[in-house]
Amino acid sequence: MKIVKISLLILFATLLITGFSSCNKCKNEDPSARIINNGVQKASVQVKTSGGNTININNVDPGTSSPYASYAPGLVTFTITVDDNNYVETQQMDDCFDYDISIDANNNITAVAIDRNN
Repeated sequence: MKIVKISLLILFATLLITGFSSCNKCKNEDPSARIINNGVQKASVQVKTSGGNTININNVDPGTSSPYASYAPGLVTFTITVDDNNYVETQQMDDCFDYDISIDANNNITAVAIDRNN
């Protein structure tokens, strides 16, 4: 009888651990990015993936945000254009992440990664 209880306890613990580890909301979904333009000029972003695909988010007005645009994961080059100035950034982009690219009034650019599983 004691062996049955221990076996059941081990089985229950295994199922519980397996259940918690597989509760990810996002399963291998492509990353996405948007522009949050807090600057004073229109802003655009070109997202070029390592596979050669290009996604454009164009003419985001000051004080607005663009919708998210998805692209393939991997090494990605962002070309951000504000007031005819280009800012280029290359980063590794992973599955299941959203990236907020923020532009402030001084044209300072920051990017924040948001894990969709949190």
